[in-house]
Amino acid sequence: MKILTANRLGDGIAVWYADGGWAETVDQADPAHDKAAEDRLEAIGARAFAANEVVDVNLIDAEIVDGVVEPVRLREKIRAAGPTIRGDLGKQAERTA
Repeated sequence: MKILTANRLGDGIAVWYADGGWAETVDQADPAHDKAAEDRLEAIGARAFAANEVVDVNLIDAEIVDGVVEPVRLREKIRAAGPTIRGDLGKQAERTA
């Protein structure tokens, strides 16, 4: 399974494509389960990049864990959560608040 990720151009925040827009949390990402869905997400990412909405657009590996979309690779898990040196900052802090 793949999901589409990027960084929002205006503020650099990691975002994931979901429901026709860009979500700030990975658990909302629209999963692609086949090549046609991956191609569709890639085209959406290319259009958003061309429109200067996002940069660093990539399809990444993801899986469903306890009913929630999560990235597979450590790099993407860090992008989804926030800084690794301070748990009181970033998206991981927002989840506990």
